[in-house]
Amino acid sequence: MAIEKLLIANRGEIALRIHRACHEMGIKTVAVHSTADADAMHVRLADETVCIGPPPASDSYLNIPNIISAAEVTHADAIHPGYGFLSENAKFAEIVESHDIIWVGPKPEHIRVMGDKVEAKRTADKLGLPLVPGSDGALESVEEAKKLADEIGYPVIIKAASGGGGRGMKVVEDPDKLESLMSQAKSEANAAFGDPTVYMEKYLGDPRHIEFQVFGDGNGNAIHLGERDCSIQRRHQKVIEEAPSPVISAEQRKEMGDVVVKAMADMGYRGAGTIEFLYENGEFYFIEMNTRLQVEHPVTEMISGVDLVREQIHVAQGDGLTVSQDDIVLQGHAIECRINAENPKTFAPSPGRIDNYVAPGGMHVRVDSGLYAGYMVPPYYDSMIGKLIVYGRNRDSCILRLKRALEEFVVTGGGLKTNVPLHQEIIQTEAFKSGDYTIKWLEQWLKDQAD
Repeated sequence: MAIEKLLIANRGEIALRIHRACHEMGIKTVAVHSTADADAMHVRLADETVCIGPPPASDSYLNIPNIISAAEVTHADAIHPGYGFLSENAKFAEIVESHDIIWVGPKPEHIRVMGDKVEAKRTADKLGLPLVPGSDGALESVEEAKKLADEIGYPVIIKAASGGGGRGMKVVEDPDKLESLMSQAKSEANAAFGDPTVYMEKYLGDPRHIEFQVFGDGNGNAIHLGERDCSIQRRHQKVIEEAPSPVISAEQRKEMGDVVVKAMADMGYRGAGTIEFLYENGEFYFIEMNTRLQVEHPVTEMISGVDLVREQIHVAQGDGLTVSQDDIVLQGHAIECRINAENPKTFAPSPGRIDNYVAPGGMHVRVDSGLYAGYMVPPYYDSMIGKLIVYGRNRDSCILRLKRALEEFVVTGGGLKTNVPLHQEIIQTEAFKSGDYTIKWLEQWLKDQAD
């Protein structure tokens, strides 16, 4: 069934990204928004708009009844959740489909399975994905945890089964601290996610974070579009992403690509997904799967030439995949910088009115953002206000283009700051230029800069 009108259940740059893809496909859009986002760019450009509540996300972007009502009153025949908010909420996906509205996303059962970190590990193991040594499921007792930690060797990490973003996560260096840190992890997990369940994994000393972009048609056909290196992180939050990874060979890409494609085909996976791995000493270890579009999807688009949002829509409306694995030719290099409204030194959020906005341009420079002069960056949501993505024939030329683009990027306002200066510093370091960095590098470099 061809989608004629799609409701975008999100805000900010991803809502604008989805709107643009829809209009290029001749699909009308409905923008839902909180009162704080009434003047947002995607709201201004959408064919129809519906206010779904006050600024708090719980009253608006997480308000399922209001979103469904908005779809019904506008006669939208599809809903795209973007990323964040309700994008990985299996119950929401089920409710959407129960109202005979097309869900532009994976099957609800796959969202549910992969959203439970313990069940995700079990499923990944069955599908043949390599795992980090650890517990088969939830830890039931401290005694069980101590026995397992002795078997796999310290250090170990305790993780929240329902969590993400570093919450409910504790590294245990020695046996004496296991009981107290496990208790802290369970308390944090319960407070953050309403679920105290935790599990254990071997703590890898200094890995990279490498993820594969996958796509399935829901009927046993799947492809991958290469990997992204997301190792530049602070507090488990990605800061800079690139594709391809500077350390993965063509042979490794082919080998792991075949593994993830077979897993998704066997699973009957539908739509876009990302399988995330830790990579150390030439080995991949599955950590989780995100059953949605990723923030960093543009770097994959730049090197593959495939519009991932359009592909999501094609799969959702039953067209199947428009490209085969043989059609995927990865060329050149792409890097994305997440542009945040925050103090580049303290990382404190810095919302406010934008007085002057100049986006960089030129060949192979892309800015995904809903910013404009006069726009008020609200204080209620994530601080990311845009993404700068550049492409080059090789990594060195890409870094040079990125340096130039960051010099051109202007976002100013009364009291408003961005992390553009931080990106400028990072890409000038020898570690970044050489590609010799891990998930621990940025935090250590920031500590060294502060000392």
